[in-house]
Amino acid sequence: MAKKCFYLFLLLVLYNLSTQPTNSLSQNKISPIDLNALREIKNQLTDIPSITSTQHFLSSWNFTSPDPCSSFLGVTCSSSGKVVVLALGTGLTDSPGLAGTLSPSIAKLTELNQLILFSGIVTGSIPAQIGSLKNLRVIALTNNRLNGAIPATIFNLANLHTLDLSHNQLSGPIPATISGLTQLKVLVLGSNRLSGLLPGAFPDQLLHLDLSSNGISGMLPRQLPSALHYLSVAQNHLWGPLNGLELLSDLVYLDLSMNQLSGSIPTSLFRPTLNSMLLQRNNLSGGVPQASPTTYGSGSIVDLSHNFLTGNLTTALIGVETLFLNNNLLTGTVPKEYINTGSIKTLYLQHNYFTGFPDGTLTDSISICLSYNCMVPPIGLAACPASTGEQLSRPSYQCSAFRKGNSSSD
Repeated sequence: MAKKCFYLFLLLVLYNLSTQPTNSLSQNKISPIDLNALREIKNQLTDIPSITSTQHFLSSWNFTSPDPCSSFLGVTCSSSGKVVVLALGTGLTDSPGLAGTLSPSIAKLTELNQLILFSGIVTGSIPAQIGSLKNLRVIALTNNRLNGAIPATIFNLANLHTLDLSHNQLSGPIPATISGLTQLKVLVLGSNRLSGLLPGAFPDQLLHLDLSSNGISGMLPRQLPSALHYLSVAQNHLWGPLNGLELLSDLVYLDLSMNQLSGSIPTSLFRPTLNSMLLQRNNLSGGVPQASPTTYGSGSIVDLSHNFLTGNLTTALIGVETLFLNNNLLTGTVPKEYINTGSIKTLYLQHNYFTGFPDGTLTDSISICLSYNCMVPPIGLAACPASTGEQLSRPSYQCSAFRKGNSSSD
């Protein structure tokens, strides 16, 4: 739910960021320079054939039209006839989008403030020349096959508010100069082939940061932007402790899953305002901290599975709607509040060392898995995934050896 809200937020940013002039120009014709640039841009693009869509984006770009500003799809002009918004493609679900490459002639649209490319199969590199467009506030070139490095010139655009280059084939590092984009609020570079170290600093005013599904390495910066609402660096090669998270009091969505992060989880992250906390498949240790039970929002999810968490399960997470703690080293008895509060919908505790589960009637609305723990008999196995295995409880020697090992290390 939180992720969907942020994507809706991004769409609103793209279309409502700046005051939109009208497409209709009754007295002012399009600038000849801009008209020629649009012709060169069209020459490098083509509509992908579709049997489901009857609308072809580029067919509206008829250069015999007396008023391209009102007749060209995706083109918005100012009152002086300069192109200020260029949105390539319809963005409609039944449209396969565009193919071809992005023309450097985009840089000839000198008053452009929004550059958008909807889903398609556009290839080639991002023209470095767009870094000369000082009015650019939005660059959103998503879900295509753009490759090569992100042009360093983009990181000189002082007015840039939104940069979304996600779901492409971009490679190379994220330039350290990104911290100099003092107006940047939204940075989405997920699902590319980016590599190198994570930058040591990001713009202070950043609200949304998504670098997921890349090949980025290094440690989390010790100081992340305190205004962050959304942070995802999942599926990379990050290591080390969970730096910089303690002061992110406005964070709503956190996904650092599938890295090699280690150390304990900061106590400050166990709060209801952080509605989604995804830290699964890391090397995190320590335990679930002691905290007062609280009420999380609808759709809340906490996934700490596939780590090395130890100790007894506290009541800190009883208000979470979907909770994954499976494949850890947790022990003791599961607190009764987890099934008595009525808020839990999914509770996965399999592959731990729990020795007891509270008595009570489980309603059909709760999906629970407790298999492969140190309980006899095992309880509540109906909702277990196939990956849990067929053994219902741990062999007794594993449980005794684990208890002995913990005792000797205390």
